[in-house]
Amino acid sequence: VQLQASGGGLAQAGGSARLSCVASGSIHNLYTLGWFRQRPGKSRELVATVAPGNIISYADSVRGRFIISRDNAKNNVDLQMDTLSLEDTAVYYCKARYTFYSFWGQGTLVTVSS
Repeated sequence: VQLQASGGGLAQAGGSARLSCVASGSIHNLYTLGWFRQRPGKSRELVATVAPGNIISYADSVRGRFIISRDNAKNNVDLQMDTLSLEDTAVYYCKARYTFYSFWGQGTLVTVSS
């Protein structure tokens, strides 16, 4: 399984950005898909996940601002990010997990400027 993330770049504080991650290879709708991020000088942290049955969870820091969505037919998971703040600057990684199998995308940098 390979994950390809896209959509990173420069965004304005208060603005929006959208990330997309497409999975290739053998992936099915029993996978939990998610987005993580690593902010400068910090360890990688969970941003949002969507589990089978569309069970969604968010980090407190993004709840109400970010929306995660998945399309099983297209093997992709998107992250809509609104009301961005400088603290959202990070490398964002998508992840697919099923039982003890985990796959990571390559990361895409989102830089939020004032």
